[in-house]
Amino acid sequence: MTDRTTRLGYYADVVQRLSGALRAASLYSITHPSVDEHVRALLDAVQRLHKTESTVLIGLVGGELIADDTPLLAMTPYRAEFIRYLQALGVNRIVLTRGIALDELRAFVRAASQPGPRAEASGDEADIDFLKLAHLRAGRIPVDTTTGSWGTSAVTLRQVYSGSVEAARMIWESTRIEKIPDAPMAHETVDQLAEAVSSSPARMIGLTGMKEHDEYTFTHMVNVSILAMAQARALGIEGRPLRALGLAAMLHDIGKVLTPLEVLNKPGTLTPAERAIMRRHPTDGAAILRGARDIPRLAAVVAFEHHVRRDGKGYPDGVERAEPNLGTVVCGISDVYDAMRSKRVYQAALPAQRIMEFMTNRDNAQFDQHLVRLFIGLMGVYPPGTLARLTSGEVGVVAGTDGPDPSLPTVNVLYDPSGARLVEPRARRLWDRAAGDDAVKVEAALDPSAYDIDPMEYL
Repeated sequence: MTDRTTRLGYYADVVQRLSGALRAASLYSITHPSVDEHVRALLDAVQRLHKTESTVLIGLVGGELIADDTPLLAMTPYRAEFIRYLQALGVNRIVLTRGIALDELRAFVRAASQPGPRAEASGDEADIDFLKLAHLRAGRIPVDTTTGSWGTSAVTLRQVYSGSVEAARMIWESTRIEKIPDAPMAHETVDQLAEAVSSSPARMIGLTGMKEHDEYTFTHMVNVSILAMAQARALGIEGRPLRALGLAAMLHDIGKVLTPLEVLNKPGTLTPAERAIMRRHPTDGAAILRGARDIPRLAAVVAFEHHVRRDGKGYPDGVERAEPNLGTVVCGISDVYDAMRSKRVYQAALPAQRIMEFMTNRDNAQFDQHLVRLFIGLMGVYPPGTLARLTSGEVGVVAGTDGPDPSLPTVNVLYDPSGARLVEPRARRLWDRAAGDDAVKVEAALDPSAYDIDPMEYL
């Protein structure tokens, strides 16, 4: 087996050759010698990988290319071009198995350069084949964390999340430079986040609190989208409306691409002039999104309204909504929660319990209390993935709130009261008084790194 760096280099070469073959086929006839030269180079690159890998899987996860369970990121300059090809085709997986022939690669390049109408998923996000040959399969399959999909290990939720953060960065940069978001990438990213939230809501909510990425702007885009879609599903919203809301939530702050960095990242208090500049981002965002093709109009509405308040004390100045759009309210709750729990240059992170107290304060007219209660019931006072010490002295990972009291979650206990690590985690349903846990509560949230624990392994 080749070492990992060499293997990733081989994958990057396959992506480069695929991208080159597709580019040549779009410029020339499929029978042109240049196209054949590119396809032969592609076969060489694939066969080099097949010497050690029986199956070559290249996937598009959250807007980022994944190969060998790793985002390719800067491994190849052709990455962004190839991503655009896959998005245009509606493809998120290409599987190349050992024994592939030149004619099969020619067939793929021919089909990809002359695509017909895109198929739509039906039912529960059924698999859709773009092309299926003896040793090549390309198409779309839903996000799945089980094994065996298309004969390979499926993607992990961490890959979906990390790929989505990278996609958010690219969407932000495309908007900053071109003054319009990359709509295909935004749709692809939200589609996969929606699939992940629908299949594993507690684990996706847990990922939003892991703080594995330092870029607040991009993690915030992804976190607000996940949290908004989790709320929407609890309200019975599914399908296209769910994805439209997820996209609106991801792009709610996109107007900040026009905010000067010295204002956006200022560590101290903003001056009145700087505050006025900052408060332009809802109108800037709405203007950007209204002019964007293939972006639902809900996105512009949410961008404009997400700082509007019922009492007229929000902004843009003078705008008041007696009944803001439901998408705006759901997004606003997610936005404030994620912002308050995040450490930034001008703000320390607050614990979840303090944030919940702020959001449920009777004097706070900013939030719809019915939806806040729904959110707290979904998140719990201690969200999934929180490492917690119990009043019994035990330490464990909060797995979710499936009881009537959001402050009494189900905890997967990892350490007994003496501090000894358990061989197998033991679930304690703190809300289940019949189980004898009536005196046990969460005492404090802990830092997982101090225990060398990955909370996601216990959700």
